[in-house]
Amino acid sequence: MIPQEDRQFPAELAAAMAVRLDCIGEDSVDFEPYEAFLSADATTDWFRAWTGNGDLDGDAFRVFGQDGTGGCAAFWLVRPGRELREQPVVFLGSEGETGVIARDLASFLWLLADGFGPWEAATADEPESDWAPRTNEALVGIAQHHAPGCQASAQAVIAQAAQEFPDFDAVIMGLCR
Repeated sequence: MIPQEDRQFPAELAAAMAVRLDCIGEDSVDFEPYEAFLSADATTDWFRAWTGNGDLDGDAFRVFGQDGTGGCAAFWLVRPGRELREQPVVFLGSEGETGVIARDLASFLWLLADGFGPWEAATADEPESDWAPRTNEALVGIAQHHAPGCQASAQAVIAQAAQEFPDFDAVIMGLCR
């Protein structure tokens, strides 16, 4: 069970987000991490605004960062009884982009290490003529330390997440008004 009031990052996410903060503007990855998860009220406000559905709450998400347009990266608390680290990471973009981008936190660490941010992962199948991922050695070190048995390329992380959660877009769009 994941307590609603617990808004502190797990240690490995905090370490990765600290590195990401140092990379803003240097690596062309459009991802700005927060220092802690959004509050429950702020998450509900965001999710209601994103879906246009004032009847919803944001309890199924722990938002931890955004891209430059306001699209958000979050843990989707879809696995009952499992720890936050075991929940999938999703992206809900400002232009309606959606995607499960990593099956869990360990996979997300490797996605970051391979030079991808949440938006880049969610839109990986769209041609991006001026963006090329660059491996980040500091993030590789964090992934090796915290998720040594989970190493995979960003493409593999994205494909595994999409395969496990093929209906995410339909679920989210079904909540929209």
